[in-house]
Amino acid sequence: MDDHPGGDEVLLSSSGKDATADFEDIGHSDSAKEMMDKYLIGTIDMSTVPTKRTFVPPPQVASNANKGSDFMIKILQFIVPLLILGLAFAIRSYTKEK
Repeated sequence: MDDHPGGDEVLLSSSGKDATADFEDIGHSDSAKEMMDKYLIGTIDMSTVPTKRTFVPPPQVASNANKGSDFMIKILQFIVPLLILGLAFAIRSYTKEK
């Protein structure tokens, strides 16, 4: 990697995959192509390479049982703070009169 004119980053970015297209896109010299034969380790049998799987999300089950409880929770989220605020004002006005 130290002797590569493009630096080690170019080699590392193409490692672990078929770098043929990367090699050809650069437009290497004939001497570089001859050196490639010297460093060739082997070829990849594409039938042994696993295919990429596409993510299939699990099916969502529509549930009507939570519709009523969702509505009740929304009402309570509105009413409970109002009750606390009303209680605070009631206590303040009661303690202020005495």
